[in-house]
Amino acid sequence: MSAMDIHQILKRLPHRYPILLVDRVLELVHHQRIRALKNVSINEPFFAGHFPHRPVMPGVLTLEALAQAAALLAFESAGAAVDADSVVYFVGIDGARFKRPVEPGDQLILEATFISCKRKIWKFECQASVDGKPVCSAEIICAERKL
Repeated sequence: MSAMDIHQILKRLPHRYPILLVDRVLELVHHQRIRALKNVSINEPFFAGHFPHRPVMPGVLTLEALAQAAALLAFESAGAAVDADSVVYFVGIDGARFKRPVEPGDQLILEATFISCKRKIWKFECQASVDGKPVCSAEIICAERKL
């Protein structure tokens, strides 16, 4: 099992502010699972418009955060590093469900469990939660591609 701080995450994911949505990896077991977190701050740029009277993290960004956690698991499991010639794309989502809104001050726990990998196409079962309560679940498919 291994953990990663933000500096290690930045070496492995090509995303940068404001779209980098993983702050820390709490646990990673190669070819099995990852558990990561996103601290949700009122300073996030999307809160200005979603919604000014009741700030809520857009569901698509929760899914993106799950996809980024899954991509970290894929890269680490493959023993690959992010380089200028490769990227992991979010290519599919099945069965997405939203249970409750994510609000400023929440600590979003992102979990992805490895299902399969064929021809660099990775499939994961994913769930996001806050305070142990599910907020979102989906099956996410990522594909590693050379540019």
